[in-house]
Amino acid sequence: MFQIGDIGVYPSHGVGVIQSIENKEISGHEQTFFMFRIMDSDTTIMIPVDNIDTVGLRRVIHVEEVPKVYDILKKKDIEVENQTWNRRYREYTQKIKSGSVFEVAEVLRDLFTLKLGKELSFGEKKMLDAARSLLVKELSIAQNRPEETIEDRIKSIFTC
Repeated sequence: MFQIGDIGVYPSHGVGVIQSIENKEISGHEQTFFMFRIMDSDTTIMIPVDNIDTVGLRRVIHVEEVPKVYDILKKKDIEVENQTWNRRYREYTQKIKSGSVFEVAEVLRDLFTLKLGKELSFGEKKMLDAARSLLVKELSIAQNRPEETIEDRIKSIFTC
């Protein structure tokens, strides 16, 4: 259970903080909501407490899991499937919506690998940026390091 002030990850929106826990009446039913503020956009989302598993709200990964993320990014012997950009886009969208930091890392790695060989579509470029942003923010919090440090580390992985 989350408490006020806890940091969590809301799939495809990013890292945020529980600002408050409020009761609201919706369609005649009293419900309890987490008021979750996304850090990057300063957007507040109302998340029904009873639905946190359904929407995928989760805690930031533990620092011990961070090396696994970097291992995924470093994996060079991958083959990006030769499919149309819109099919890849749908697949990558599903991975990002899953909320798994490991799947977001796969999307970033795959799109960066693809970018080395050909021009990305506009949608793929936006997805690359979104995956990078989601990953940088979560790794920064997990490791208690500045985002610039994480960004530099990720860049160094892909420029080797």
